Amino acid sequence: MPPRLEVRTLSDRLVDLLRENIVSGEIPAGLPIRQDALARELSVSKIPLRESLARLEQDGLVISHPNRGFFVRPMSWSEAQEIFELRITVEPAAAAYASMKADEAQRQAAVEALERFDADAAAHKPTVGALNRAFHMALVSPGGRPVTEGIVERLHVMADRYVRKHLEPQGRHVRAEAEHHEILQAWLDRRQDEVKRMVAAHLEHTLGDLGELLEDGQDGASKAS
Repeated sequence: MPPRLEVRTLSDRLVDLLRENIVSGEIPAGLPIRQDALARELSVSKIPLRESLARLEQDGLVISHPNRGFFVRPMSWSEAQEIFELRITVEPAAAAYASMKADEAQRQAAVEALERFDADAAAHKPTVGALNRAFHMALVSPGGRPVTEGIVERLHVMADRYVRKHLEPQGRHVRAEAEHHEILQAWLDRRQDEVKRMVAAHLEHTLGDLGELLEDGQDGASKAS
């Protein structure tokens, strides 16, 4: 029987393209997404474009307002807190569990995922968010728990803009890379308790950095509390 081929629809491809344009800032937050102009630019009809925007709304990247259309959700400290606190609740235990289940191919895939992240982070390429997600998912997916994996992946999609924001300051990627390598080594050694502790600490460090970078009036009070 021939291998099953993944069929990607136009909507799937548009979701990927629009997500990248949003997290890179090419489509700015707070302004209406002009669907007519965007459809012409992308040479697509408005129907698959609306479908893609609806899917991105489910991912938490855009928001729709009646009679006003779709807008990119602005970044905020309160949202960063919520996303990363959820990741801290779920992801460390998931990665620790997966470290005990990973086969040799999955272990090699994790090594290669980190190599790709390191190369693009050092070059300050716009792919760092996606490659960071790929590395973290490589630590989780061998667990064979699809519900957990789906939750972690969705949280990573929502966190992508914040990861890029976190890596903006000069030299920030160096610490991230060091922590990634320590996590990976513990994961490869199947040191389950250390994986759980290290992943939690890594996410807490990222959240702490974001607290220094994200300033918005409403969230200042919650940040101080």
